[in-house]
Amino acid sequence: MKLKHLSTAMILATLPATGVFAAALDRSGQSISAFLQPGNYFEAGLSVLDPTVEGKEAGVTATQREIGDMGDDYMFPSAAVKLQLTDNISFGLLYDQPFGADAKYTGDNVFVSNSNDGVLSAKSIDGIVTKNAIALLQANNQPVNAQTIAAAKAQVQSSPKFQQLAGALNAAKNYLGSSTSSNSTQVEVDTQSLSMVFGFQPNKNLNFYAGPVIQTVKGNVNLRGEAYSVYNGYDADIKETTGTGWLAGAAYQIPEIALKASLTYRSEIDHNVNIKEDLSLLAFPGLANVLAGLGVDPTKLSALSADKKTKITTPQSVNLDFQTGIMANTVAFANVRWVNWKDFSIQPYKFGELSKVLGGAGLVAGKPNGFNLVEYSDDQWSVNAGVGRKLSEQWAGNVSVGWDSGAGNPVTTLGPTEGYWNVGLGAQYSPTPATFIAGGVKYFWLGDAKAQTGAQSGGEDYVAEFKSNNAIAYGLKIGYKF
Repeated sequence: MKLKHLSTAMILATLPATGVFAAALDRSGQSISAFLQPGNYFEAGLSVLDPTVEGKEAGVTATQREIGDMGDDYMFPSAAVKLQLTDNISFGLLYDQPFGADAKYTGDNVFVSNSNDGVLSAKSIDGIVTKNAIALLQANNQPVNAQTIAAAKAQVQSSPKFQQLAGALNAAKNYLGSSTSSNSTQVEVDTQSLSMVFGFQPNKNLNFYAGPVIQTVKGNVNLRGEAYSVYNGYDADIKETTGTGWLAGAAYQIPEIALKASLTYRSEIDHNVNIKEDLSLLAFPGLANVLAGLGVDPTKLSALSADKKTKITTPQSVNLDFQTGIMANTVAFANVRWVNWKDFSIQPYKFGELSKVLGGAGLVAGKPNGFNLVEYSDDQWSVNAGVGRKLSEQWAGNVSVGWDSGAGNPVTTLGPTEGYWNVGLGAQYSPTPATFIAGGVKYFWLGDAKAQTGAQSGGEDYVAEFKSNNAIAYGLKIGYKF
């Protein structure tokens, strides 16, 4: 079997578009494969994703308007260099952009602000009326049942206190979301990672490796539209910050049959970020009337006068990679990845303090301790597998299939898909034994999802549905053995 010198070509051709669309914020797939190449090695690549993510208002949203494509195109580079310093010691630098998000809502829907936006949804207002109606019945020692509640609700709605609240809420229309130049909900998150990997090879079969990881994160989030209630007009500017973590793993190979298996763990990385937050509601002239009508003490919002640091922790992950020769000039390969999204959340300081006030006042059911801007309910599992074959002395190709579990459903409105299935094709051209250029394309069937705001997370309410979406990914990579 002529596989000893061919396995690198077979596998590299699959990599340019491997992980460009995955659950939650996962982007690159954090591959370690470049470090496991024989000898001295360099590669650089560029991946591009073109998603189509469309949906429709649904759930607790009163209207059923269409939502146009909110998934923005994006591209990201990667690079790696690996040096075999001695027969037993190796060193590598791996650069990628492991996590990210790019999305923007446009058109006429609950994620775009306009003059008809209400501060609270009809369901929220009905909940306030019902809560006060029950309190009124209990204060008067009256029975609490459907008939008495209906009568008490009518009494509450006609009261001067509720009329004052209704007037204040009406006055807030056309105000929230008007403090900035953009009326669209949008998010952009970017990370960069540099891994410094040290390897020890006690023999030709085993490779133990570990090293520190430096990671940066930055981003912007703008919430607009009636879906976000009092957060309509919220802006968060996440200043770029740096955190450190580590990775460790082991690999086993039998070069004669192109067998290679590796298991790599990457740690969580903490970032104490400065987030500049703005909230249109706080500048609303009628805020005191709104708070009084909602039963909220205005002094509880004093914490929102200053920005404070927010802790963001990017998740731990495990990658299992495997390849083996299955016949002359042919290898099979597979990658299994786990990412701990279930324990991930983002709660900017002001956002969180306001959520605690709202939850503590009973304005957000089941959230007495507040809620997060973004969180996920499940960990991500993904599998990509395929076959690569040498076609000639200079050409190799591959086919692959992939599956991603997603990170739970319902999911955040800032990334409303749940996993995927994909198919891919790759090709590699080697003009010399030491150089190559590889390209790949993948088509993704994105999983249907119900979209929730932060206030709805963990419950059954949702504001929109996204179905029958797709994405196309392209990748290009060059490599050099020296």
